[in-house]
Amino acid sequence: MPDKQKWVVTPAPDSSLVREYANALNLAPIVVSLALQRGFEEREELERFLYPRLKDLSDPFSLPGVDAAVVRIFQAVDDKESVVLFGDYDVDGVSSITLLCCILKAYGLEPRPFLPTRLEEGYGLSAKGIKNSMGDDPPALLIAADCGTNSREEAAFLKEQGIDLIILDHHEPSPEGTAECISLVNPKMGDTFHYLCTAGVVFKVAHALLKTRPLPHFDLKEYLDIVALGTVADIVPLEDENRIFARRGLSQLDRTIHPGLIALKAVSGVSSQARSHDIGFRLGPRLNAAGRLDKAEASLKLLLCEDLAEAEVLAEALDQQNKDRQALELNTREQAEEIINNLTPKQRSHGIVVGGRGWHPGVVGIVASRICRQYHRPTFVVGIDEDGLGKGSGRSVQGISLVRALDDSRDVIESGGGHEMAAGVSVREENLDAFRESFLNSVREQVEGDVLTPKLHIDAELHLSELSLELLDSYELLRPFGAANPQPLFMTSGVRATQAPRVIKERHLKFRFEQDRVEHEGIYFNSAEIDLPKPPWDIAFTIDRNEWRGRTSVNMVIQAIRKAV
Repeated sequence: MPDKQKWVVTPAPDSSLVREYANALNLAPIVVSLALQRGFEEREELERFLYPRLKDLSDPFSLPGVDAAVVRIFQAVDDKESVVLFGDYDVDGVSSITLLCCILKAYGLEPRPFLPTRLEEGYGLSAKGIKNSMGDDPPALLIAADCGTNSREEAAFLKEQGIDLIILDHHEPSPEGTAECISLVNPKMGDTFHYLCTAGVVFKVAHALLKTRPLPHFDLKEYLDIVALGTVADIVPLEDENRIFARRGLSQLDRTIHPGLIALKAVSGVSSQARSHDIGFRLGPRLNAAGRLDKAEASLKLLLCEDLAEAEVLAEALDQQNKDRQALELNTREQAEEIINNLTPKQRSHGIVVGGRGWHPGVVGIVASRICRQYHRPTFVVGIDEDGLGKGSGRSVQGISLVRALDDSRDVIESGGGHEMAAGVSVREENLDAFRESFLNSVREQVEGDVLTPKLHIDAELHLSELSLELLDSYELLRPFGAANPQPLFMTSGVRATQAPRVIKERHLKFRFEQDRVEHEGIYFNSAEIDLPKPPWDIAFTIDRNEWRGRTSVNMVIQAIRKAV
């Protein structure tokens, strides 16, 4: 385990249509082909995808609930009311509260932001969190961001206290009903915009506020980098308006006006031309580290900071917390791997469930994700506290629903829920083995065909001679990559190395490939210990722009090598 990787090549679209659009738009045919594969078959759709523009954003009032939210917020502005902003401790929650703070301050309010802690108040609009957010000074209005949709009891409590509630969220509404409030702005409640995360929802509300009462000194475009943080980090589909937020937000990140982001980019090693992976693997993890291990207030304070020197100190602290998180994650993963190695083949045949005492709840989700990718099996990793109660996170593979698996295990778990691909669970330590057995049985029943066979999905075949700077120029239009628009994976066949690969930093291999007398360099990360098959090879790879000493080239990043077939 896992099974041998299966290479699956996506069928090429209609070649005549590719030529037509490539000539009309002056683009590399392979880029047009990739866009067509993503479903943009009409020319207008294709152009909107390749050239996302702010003017294509829809009227913010078309999102249900925005009108009522705007009316109530302006009532608070006019009456100079006390307002509490209640968020979540992940990047989407923190970026949402950041934008809310900035827009409300621009209208003259002094909102009181509050982010719950993972270990004390836990996720969501909880009773304890509400009490701590108010302190001894209850507000007239509480705005919940990235939580609250299904908090019926908490909403009723606030109503009893005479506190109005606005909810800005994107989580799935419960079939049992949603919270009663002044306004629930959640795209899942309507027919469109289901792809938005809360940062996108808050942008819509801010846009609506500014359309109603313009502020000449407040430029919402300068906050698109904050919106892009939440959009990319929350792994929502980068489609339609999310694609606009991400593309324009990454461009804004290059010239950000926010001292906190300037400092965070510096400690994260993000220079010019920020990419979506810079948010996903550099900025996002550092912002998330505070909420995972301690209090997310540190991340919020950084994003709201107006002094660069102070921001640099805060960013350094987040960087250190991220290193601490990485150490915790590595330790937990090593212990989990040891448990997996001691499981019988039957106990890990269709899925993996592991648990341990003292595993920090802030890292079990990351560990579950890594184990799921490594073994290509649905996985739950459970951290057990001193009272024997385990709280875990699960990740799945396409075709296996964790929600169904949890529903099939209700008799052996305390609680659980989430999405098909990611979920949470609470289970007693003494029931962990029973949960594993129930979980594996449910997965076994769901398996159809080869869903447990890991697959490498190839978007297109390229010859080494096609890797040109002209290709790169068109290729950039496909960015930003992320959920629903993954970075294209190419393959080329029948290549050989002109010489033995060079080992870089004891971990990576640098190749010089040859194919029909055309040569090109490529790097294969973390591959120094991999046994390479006998050439000639088929190679799966991605491409990127490489800038070095004033010279631009096509960087070939190897993802897999197999014997040529």
